[in-house]
Amino acid sequence: MESTNAQQALKQTFNLLKYTFVIVPIVAGADKFTNLLTEWDQYLNPTLGALLPFSASAFMMVVGVIEIVAGLIVLKKPDIGGYIVAAWLTLIALTLLAGFNYVDVAVRDLVMAIAALSMARIAKTIV
Repeated sequence: MESTNAQQALKQTFNLLKYTFVIVPIVAGADKFTNLLTEWDQYLNPTLGALLPFSASAFMMVVGVIEIVAGLIVLKKPDIGGYIVAAWLTLIALTLLAGFNYVDVAVRDLVMAIAALSMARIAKTIV
């Protein structure tokens, strides 16, 4: 009985994480096209932005597509998608830290990366 309760709690935790990492990347990715939540260009490290052969807005739209695809992968294959989202969030955090801009956002992204990694590991045991 206790094992069943633990398995049920683990499944609920997994589903909470899974749907978070489906919805959040898709919403954030879609918002790269509308800028309703924030002006995404401001988060681009200026050094990286100067190296781009196109505008920061165009770059953010590419980022948006990647985020939407990552969210869809989590929906279909959470064990793989979790690792993708964790890597993506870590990369974003590192670029923010490199410019020492938005350190608070970088720390939050690293925490979310740990949660995505945890979800991927749980997925291997229950899916």
